[in-house]
Amino acid sequence: MDKAILDLYSDYLVSSFGATTATGLSALLDGEISHDQITRSLAKKKAGSKEIWQIAKPYVRQVEDKSGLLIIDDSIEEKPYTDENEHICWHYDHSKDRQVKGINFISLLYHSQGVSLPIGFVLVTKTEIYKDEKTGKIKRRSTTTKNEHYRQMLKQAVQNQVKFKYVLNDIWYAAAENMNFIKQELKKHFIMPLKSNRKVALSQDDKRKGKYVCVEAVDIKSECTKTIYLEGIAFPLLLAQQIFTNEDGSTGILYLVTSDTSLTYERITTIYQTRWKVEEYHKSLKQNVSLSKSPTQTINSQTNHFFAALWGYIKLEVLKLQSKQNHFALKSKLYIQALKQAFAAWQSLKPSQTSA
Repeated sequence: MDKAILDLYSDYLVSSFGATTATGLSALLDGEISHDQITRSLAKKKAGSKEIWQIAKPYVRQVEDKSGLLIIDDSIEEKPYTDENEHICWHYDHSKDRQVKGINFISLLYHSQGVSLPIGFVLVTKTEIYKDEKTGKIKRRSTTTKNEHYRQMLKQAVQNQVKFKYVLNDIWYAAAENMNFIKQELKKHFIMPLKSNRKVALSQDDKRKGKYVCVEAVDIKSECTKTIYLEGIAFPLLLAQQIFTNEDGSTGILYLVTSDTSLTYERITTIYQTRWKVEEYHKSLKQNVSLSKSPTQTINSQTNHFFAALWGYIKLEVLKLQSKQNHFALKSKLYIQALKQAFAAWQSLKPSQTSA
């Protein structure tokens, strides 16, 4: 890809408050770069994790620390009116408990010193078409699982020599294989939630005898931890039971486990609370850098638009650190400036008033 054009395009995504098109950017630049040049650049070879790491790397090196955090999560950018392809297709949305049409993306965030930077991403690609035996419908599926992407992204972060101590993720990535991978292969620690019906043993002897109970049946004192043994895991874990209040006033329980048996209840819950940064990232990506406002139709252009949006997010995150203002405050400043210019232009264009 043409890096200079992509840089301009990412600036355009940050600055825009409406649909983002090659024609729109060309007009903004007074035709200095034609819309054909922009379209061709977006249609070139897809940019991926390697390229986003090259952009994020200098900023990561400025803030990284051995106690840094890696946060992995996925989200869906809905595209109900765009033609279906291997990227834009039907995915299960856990938050809505139904299938939605759009782009399912997995992101790896590095968090340290108040800064959250994307250092890797995957767009879930469903290239295999098959017939559902139950419904008879033709569907798509991916040849690589999300957990496989999860482990590959973490492995790449280690190969890139990113300094971190803990991996945080939601309940959907709390597989035994992922836990073993982090602790035994990467030599790092994790904090992640378990489903209430997950089977655990309360001692090594119970584990040897196959004596397991559901996590929700474990007797654990308030704001305390308990050592447990999970099936398929060779090392002990610490369990913490966190009670939280929902917006409607109801209460829920989050069962958190960590491979770092030196942590206190307070440290476990405080560190895991940082996982919320990935939700802030998703929100800003969708609202502040025009992720959903592109009419791109091809696999390459859709991927490169997503990449440019990530670049725009990184620019906002760096500016946030310098200005001490969040993404939405910075975007609001742009809007006010744009409104002022539009108002001034209208004053010069509007018809003059004549007396009756």
